[in-house]
Amino acid sequence: MTSIQTECTSTSYDFCRVSRRKLVADFSGGDLTSDGGLLLIREIDNLYRISERLAECFTDHRDANRVQHELKTLIAQRLYGLVQGYEDINDHDDLRHDRLFGAVLGQLESEHPRCAPLAGKSTLNRLEQAMHISNDLSNSRYIKMSVNPAAVEALLVELFIEQMEREPKRIILDMDVTDDPTHGNQEGAAFNGYYQHECYTPLLIFCGRHLLSSKLRPANVDPADGALSELQRIIAQIRGHWPQVTIVVRGDSAYSRDDIMSWCESQSRVEFVTAHSSNARLRQLTWSLEQRAKAAYEAQRQTVATALEPLLSQSSAEFAAELDRLVPPQVWYQSLSYRTVESWSRERRVVCKLTYDGNGPRRHFVVTSFSAEQVHPASLHRDYYCPRGEMENRIKEHQLDLFSDRTSTHEFESNQLRLWFSSLAYVLMQTLRLKALAHTELADAQCGTIRRKLLKLGAQVRISVRRILVAFSSATPIQAIFQAAYQHLQRRPQPG
Repeated sequence: MTSIQTECTSTSYDFCRVSRRKLVADFSGGDLTSDGGLLLIREIDNLYRISERLAECFTDHRDANRVQHELKTLIAQRLYGLVQGYEDINDHDDLRHDRLFGAVLGQLESEHPRCAPLAGKSTLNRLEQAMHISNDLSNSRYIKMSVNPAAVEALLVELFIEQMEREPKRIILDMDVTDDPTHGNQEGAAFNGYYQHECYTPLLIFCGRHLLSSKLRPANVDPADGALSELQRIIAQIRGHWPQVTIVVRGDSAYSRDDIMSWCESQSRVEFVTAHSSNARLRQLTWSLEQRAKAAYEAQRQTVATALEPLLSQSSAEFAAELDRLVPPQVWYQSLSYRTVESWSRERRVVCKLTYDGNGPRRHFVVTSFSAEQVHPASLHRDYYCPRGEMENRIKEHQLDLFSDRTSTHEFESNQLRLWFSSLAYVLMQTLRLKALAHTELADAQCGTIRRKLLKLGAQVRISVRRILVAFSSATPIQAIFQAAYQHLQRRPQPG
């Protein structure tokens, strides 16, 4: 078979023939974009003013007469880039010429002949240095912007409250820590024995899919460090809007700390459900539960063995392995009153879930402020504690889809600001999912799936005197979802 010689010049690329036609490629397509779904993100941002309100948390000390890129435009550009999958500010050296990005940001043309319509990596880098300075910047040559951290933290909670639309009867606050690997000699980086590498350990607090807090921390601090102060801040802000809501604080065993539990117990309508690590005393207190579960399992196993023995001609080891597979485990629950020897200030209710199977007993303990009359032990563990595992999916979205682990600058404060940018980008995606994609096949999709299917749309951008036309392919497979999302946003009133 004779190979086809590919001809290519600086303007045209000839490939194989298709029937009687030559297949030719060139770069004369005009203004094209791979981010057509950004139009929906801009609609969400216009409706809830997410990037604009984040910009209000900053102070711009630049000379207004010499500013090419406004602060709110810089922040929107950074957030939209993260939403569309551009994790690094280096990507914006190309994006600053993208016509669709320019259109949604209102910057189609540059006012200066030597500048691109949008900001490049150097300007955005100066934005990310804003955490370093809180005083007068008039004499600073490089850093001309500062940020109010308390305002950014409050904004995350405000957006959550707005999106709920009505006061709920009960909300659950999930808190957890994840690892954020570091590289080189970054400020605050340390080796963490649990994760077995150098990292940061940011504290995240979610309510369902809503992100309420993202606090960057060094890796050598206690897992619960700062958790109580974050809970106090968030709950106080929520109480200002919803005074009657019941708030349940939930976490793993790292948060079964006396200061956190005692504070929850001192508050009206604040409950807690956290895991508690096993120990010799708790195993002793649940020994009788283990014996009952063991007896029930062995009786069930004997019944199955008697029924199957005439049917199976296997060795004793193979028969025992088959019984291990066929006989379901026994799951038993028990409530008990428990107090540690030194660390707890009072006696509390602990619920044990004991699972007994062919491998023996397994225990899992949960400590709670709910009484036995309020919540049955099985329901407490199954319905109140176990759903916290869903938070792991939220952490993965935040870290993998919105790049919250790209905290690769040297300064710790700049990395906190990067974490907040990823958090607000997550809020944009969550708002799109909640407000525009309800009742579509993407209503429960993860952020990465929404980006891949709905936001990364190829389109041609045509600009005339009267309009800017973004022309999608006629064969785009998600036209119905795009239309539904657009209609949802058009019907939605301005919040607040």
